[in-house]
Amino acid sequence: MDLRAPKGPFFHGRKNSKIGAMRTHWFVLSTICAAVTVPVNADQTQIYEQLAIASQSGERAFSVEVVRDAAQRNRGLMFRRQMSKEHGMLFDYDPPQVVGFWMKNTYIPLDIIFIAADGRIIRIAPNTTPHSLESIPSGGPARGVLEINGGLSAKLGIKPGDRVRHRLFGAVPLTYEGEKPRSDH
Repeated sequence: MDLRAPKGPFFHGRKNSKIGAMRTHWFVLSTICAAVTVPVNADQTQIYEQLAIASQSGERAFSVEVVRDAAQRNRGLMFRRQMSKEHGMLFDYDPPQVVGFWMKNTYIPLDIIFIAADGRIIRIAPNTTPHSLESIPSGGPARGVLEINGGLSAKLGIKPGDRVRHRLFGAVPLTYEGEKPRSDH
């Protein structure tokens, strides 16, 4: 058994034991700080994509997080305490399918907008109840599902039949019957 003083980057013999102890303390402290340096709100580090909804009251733009895999879909907006009114989360379902959502561990009331493969809004579940385990069905095969803050659809005049423009839905014209296409899009 070796009883000599330990060697290494933090131990330099007896006369430098205070320096070694301080180095060890700072190493442990910095390691702990690095481990807990996580954003308070997950959407601060997300990459956002642009999405637009054309309604009779005009075009509405959102910056959305796009969720493409099962693990991300299962988490969704759970545990988030707030979301900016111009933000949302877009769930990608390829191929389109009948889906259902619930609000387990979701603190924010949401409008859940179910979107067909052609970009047409199938159904809107407005102001869903936080923490509810009630299933919210799509009402048909959905290529995408958009979650925005609760009540925002009604406030912005977004309704079933409106069109969503995002690369998920291909080239979707944002015009209505009787309306001329806008040249700036």
